[in-house]
Amino acid sequence: MAIPATLEQLCEDLDHQSKEGSSGVTPSMLSGWERGVHITSIKYRKVLSDYFGQPPEVLFAHQDQKLTAASETPRLLVGHHDLREAMTEVVRDARQYLAVVGSRSRDGTYLDTIVAVLSERPELVHYRVLFGPPRHPVLREHLLRLVTIRDPHDRSLGVKTLHIGIVDDDLRTPERFFCASESAAVVPIPSLTSSEAFDSGVLFESGVAERLIDHARQCYAGARRVETEQALRDLPTVRSYTQGTHQSSWIEGGAGRERDHS
Repeated sequence: MAIPATLEQLCEDLDHQSKEGSSGVTPSMLSGWERGVHITSIKYRKVLSDYFGQPPEVLFAHQDQKLTAASETPRLLVGHHDLREAMTEVVRDARQYLAVVGSRSRDGTYLDTIVAVLSERPELVHYRVLFGPPRHPVLREHLLRLVTIRDPHDRSLGVKTLHIGIVDDDLRTPERFFCASESAAVVPIPSLTSSEAFDSGVLFESGVAERLIDHARQCYAGARRVETEQALRDLPTVRSYTQGTHQSSWIEGGAGRERDHS
């Protein structure tokens, strides 16, 4: 098979092969994947592997080797205090991008920090992707605050700076949780001190953080947009929330008793 001379031609070929008539692949996406700037998702790895007739481990080796060759050393975070501090620090240090993925946030200090940072830095691009509806009303209220300080449809700075989407409940789509800026990321893990929650985590440096931001972008691309006040008000919440009862409740992560994360 002849290799297309330009990225535009390759996109046309992929569109012709697609059952829908459009593969969703753009020249800029191909350029980022080719240079290793962005990681190709599973969906598009299959599309390109089928097109070029090569297995993903060969075609995308340049992307995966860059990750495995990274010299960064992750740091283990044990207990909700360290996890909270690390995630809040990621938010405070964000200058270009802040990606938050998950549906379980209910820690007021952490959520207030996100609002404060977005208010102080109008050029900071924020991705907030939920998997299923908010677990607590406090998260829905947080999202409503975001659209009062930022217009998701505004392009006055040249780019869209607020992205809010929800991946509707689907047994084939696992929920995930992380908080990432361009310089660091925190991924909660099951508790190392109890059986109750995901109150431990791993702190990563910029190499992994940049990949997680790209992961959030791809999640948002496949998510349903909830970027108006009415759309957010219409979101149901899974659990009730009482501020006075759960002062120690937690942030981004999987199911637990009183320490949900996201």
